[in-house]
Amino acid sequence: MIALEEKNLQGYNQKLLSFEKMEHKSQEVMAMNPRGQLPALKHGTHVLNESYAACMYLEFAQGKQNTRETEKMRTRLILVSLLSLCGLCISEECSYELLENVDFPGTDIKSLYSPDVNHCQQLCTQHPSCQFFTFIRPDWTTDNRHFYCYLKSTPSGQPDVQTPLLGVTSGFSLKPCYPETKPCLSQVYQNVDFLGADYRSLFTRDYEECQRACTQDPGCQFFTFVNGVFTSEKIRYKCHLKFSWTIPRIPTIERKAGVVSGFSHNAEITQTFDTACQGELFLSTDTKGNDMDTVAAVSPEHCQTLCSAHPSCTYFSYTSNDYICYLKNNQNEMVTLSKEGVTSGLPARFCQLDNSWVKDVHEGTGFTGSDIRYELVDDRDMCQKECTEDPNCQFYDYVTESFFDRNYWRRCYLKRVITIPAPPKVTKLSNVVSGFSLKNCVERV
Repeated sequence: MIALEEKNLQGYNQKLLSFEKMEHKSQEVMAMNPRGQLPALKHGTHVLNESYAACMYLEFAQGKQNTRETEKMRTRLILVSLLSLCGLCISEECSYELLENVDFPGTDIKSLYSPDVNHCQQLCTQHPSCQFFTFIRPDWTTDNRHFYCYLKSTPSGQPDVQTPLLGVTSGFSLKPCYPETKPCLSQVYQNVDFLGADYRSLFTRDYEECQRACTQDPGCQFFTFVNGVFTSEKIRYKCHLKFSWTIPRIPTIERKAGVVSGFSHNAEITQTFDTACQGELFLSTDTKGNDMDTVAAVSPEHCQTLCSAHPSCTYFSYTSNDYICYLKNNQNEMVTLSKEGVTSGLPARFCQLDNSWVKDVHEGTGFTGSDIRYELVDDRDMCQKECTEDPNCQFYDYVTESFFDRNYWRRCYLKRVITIPAPPKVTKLSNVVSGFSLKNCVERV
């Protein structure tokens, strides 16, 4: 449309379509492009399905042409058509379509648990490498692999094979659609248990009150409620609050000469609170024992942010030589001892930490893995800008010209991890109800 306006072309018809309503898969669109891909331009008998091809067509087709120019235009249109066809092969299409009882066999890169196909699709969307998926539904009868979400990838970006299979649903990553980074997960699941990840329990009247408790608790991401007719009377009406990481966790951090790493300036590192506060750090100090988890962190401030996000973390210790953040749990005491190279500290609760550390760059440090893709850029500032401007990017690596292998020079690796709430296991269990916190739904209102 911009090209049409720039050319001052009048009298054209336009139609806006909704991906969410699957209007791009209507008969009208499929008649123009069997893959249901947008945008689409029709002029006479010419149909073009790529923006680049459509713009070139408008450039050469409008205005008066002599016979020689007409021949040139024909030649160009052949080239444009070929470019359009190639674009269909390699371009990423925004597709919300879900294929019931269709399997994309093989090419698995990871399997996770999901309570339904929409959650599975969100997992695929946030995984750095996933392009499509197959979800095993609760009505699957072949074995007990219910709620399995298989994330998949191929060099072409498309499934190698599609086969009919009862009890599964397949679909595609929504990365090309630029979806919400914090989707509202409002569905509740009857007779489904989100097994594990408990950090607190209480008794509530019903699952709605349990869900409200989860939504109000900063650490809760999902829950399971045991109703009043559960087999064991002792745990009836019990509400289990559960945790999963919703801030980016870097899988591996290592020393790497010639590499510079950092975060997107738009990375959602912490929950937002109205009250600001300063974190408490103890330099050259270790805390004895009580380790509950170890995670990678690039600085003491990063480690403090991770501890603040976990509802069970009471204090932490960070070792700078190996980038390890030790999250600790002891509500009764904290025993400290002097130790060089270690920084300990306390989490911040119900207040906003200073997140200026997110803008720091880290020389000689690599955030290994979790690559979405790489681009060639001139310097680390450009790499940081690329990551910040890409809504899918959470952190990055930039390879400088001091790196030992010149084949990697100037590569900017954009990276991300899954941050939507993800139960460690999903199983069938009678007389329980499970669901997610409504924090992200409340924020939209």
